[in-house]
Amino acid sequence: MRAARLIKMVLLLQSRPSMTAAELARELEVSERTVQRDAQALSEAGVPVYADRGRAGGYRLVGGYRTRLTGLARSEAEALFLSGVPGALREMGLEDAASAARLKVSAALLPSLRDAPDSAAQRFHLDAPAWFREPRTPALLPALAAAVWDDLRVTARYRRGEDEVERVLEPYGLVLKAGVWYLCARVADGGSGRTHRTYRIDRFSAVDTLEERFTRDPDFDLPGHWAEQAERFARSVLRAEAVVRLSPQGVRMLRWAVDPVAAREALSGPAEPDGAGWVTVTLPVESEEVAHAQLTALGPEAEVLAPPGLRERFAADAARLAALYGRDDAAPPAADAG
Repeated sequence: MRAARLIKMVLLLQSRPSMTAAELARELEVSERTVQRDAQALSEAGVPVYADRGRAGGYRLVGGYRTRLTGLARSEAEALFLSGVPGALREMGLEDAASAARLKVSAALLPSLRDAPDSAAQRFHLDAPAWFREPRTPALLPALAAAVWDDLRVTARYRRGEDEVERVLEPYGLVLKAGVWYLCARVADGGSGRTHRTYRIDRFSAVDTLEERFTRDPDFDLPGHWAEQAERFARSVLRAEAVVRLSPQGVRMLRWAVDPVAAREALSGPAEPDGAGWVTVTLPVESEEVAHAQLTALGPEAEVLAPPGLRERFAADAARLAALYGRDDAAPPAADAG
């Protein structure tokens, strides 16, 4: 433990011109007294750590000293490529590996480039979870992440409807979509026709990592697999249709109100504008209830023509709105007290 701390202290001093005892104590999560003892130990071991006295003093390396302990471990190098998603790293249990990797890279940079990490961090940040949703980290995510890194099979139990199913899985990759974690895996005991499947990790009730390694399919492409699955899922839930008349503004707003797959299919047809510039499209929808909620966002820029039940919903909405906004006895806004 102390050896790792001493190495980190050298790397910190190598990446910066000078650091105070308080700064080192904060980075190393120890007391300033421990920093002093560690500096003394490094000096006795031949590392030229020099302490400047006074208010502006601090610790620094002298003589252009460079450690050779900056080679990246495999896990650190892999984590480095994910360092733009700090929350995801933390949830997968890779935060320490990424921190060590960034520190080693900083120590290896030329002095003129040492502000690059801070410069990049102030210009780019990825916040993966969706708005208005409390992100929840699945308890079993770190175990699955470790199995993914090491190509280890797992025995997993997960909820499927009212039942619980157990499978031996070959975990290929993890996907974070709008704050929800998914596992792309292959069923290990599925026979010669094994296919890759996608599981929501928060539906796993237990995961046991086995000692058996699996051989990855070299043709498997995680981004391509996810895109295909997402498209297939979107199409699978669009089981009904609605005929909608859209104004030019409604056409522009449609892609923000409904699923992108549904909007793309609806607008891909050769619909011709009528005399008022409106177009009639056939929109794939999940259900009348979902379509009602989504198309309400278009307001007067859309008219539902079919099915009759959905049109009746909007007719009832229009009548209620007319009653609300057409009242002559509506109370005027209260005047400011000031």
